Amino acid sequence: RGLKEGRVRAAGGAMEAVELRVGFVGAGRMAGGLARGLLRAGKVPASSILASAPSDKNLDAWRESGCRTTHCNLEVLQESTLVFLATKPHVLPGVLQEIRPAVGPHHVIVSLAAGVTLQTLQRLLPAGTKVLRLMPNLPCVVQAGAMVFARGSSAGDEEAALLKSLLSSCGLCEEVPESYINIHTGLSGSGVAYVYLFAEALAEGAVKMGMPGGLASRIAAQTLLGAAKMMLETGEHPAKLRGDVCTPGGTTIHALHQLEKGALRATVMNAVEAATNRACDMAKH
Repeated sequence: RGLKEGRVRAAGGAMEAVELRVGFVGAGRMAGGLARGLLRAGKVPASSILASAPSDKNLDAWRESGCRTTHCNLEVLQESTLVFLATKPHVLPGVLQEIRPAVGPHHVIVSLAAGVTLQTLQRLLPAGTKVLRLMPNLPCVVQAGAMVFARGSSAGDEEAALLKSLLSSCGLCEEVPESYINIHTGLSGSGVAYVYLFAEALAEGAVKMGMPGGLASRIAAQTLLGAAKMMLETGEHPAKLRGDVCTPGGTTIHALHQLEKGALRATVMNAVEAATNRACDMAKH
């Protein structure tokens, strides 16, 4: 079955996937988010995406967006060259055992399962399988994700470039050493929730001072978006940007004094540490 599928060729300096057929084993929220990013960016036509799940519960949404679906994991392997494994981590070993006979040298296998190491993936797949490990986060659903990936010993520059060029449509995508993946989980995977908590608190502060809740939430969200965009686009250290907002004796420095009294920075650092440690613990079991 088309060994040339999924090869990346340089066309006028742009990377493009040739007749790429993409499969998803597991069709939950994260898989759906990645697929939507690929579709929205026009990277892969819906007819070239095939997703499998045990029941129809999650598959209806895929059908509505024009993707093909199946209840058979093996069919995904037979029909696709790039395969995302998006099952729950505890289900993955059984799934790998099931699909192993269908995995060939033309496949690129990308695991999204938290805590399942490249070493484990390589042990449970045929020797020489091109396997990568990807850790996305939920804003991939709106093409503003932050993803990191690490490659296994048989995945080369070509596979890494393919994944990066495809997933750049879903947000920031960086290749990292595998040891960073649990840190990324604590910083970004879980970190989205810390930001929601902060946004909620910002809005509630405004409600306390007399602004309606809906308006306060919208302004809080746009404030976070704008601040993040400035960090990314200027490349400045956040401390420098923060300093730029503080005028002597002004409103901001009075507010920041309260945040320092509440040990905001130390608390957030503790949160990232706790989530990272939990991700490490989960990887051991």
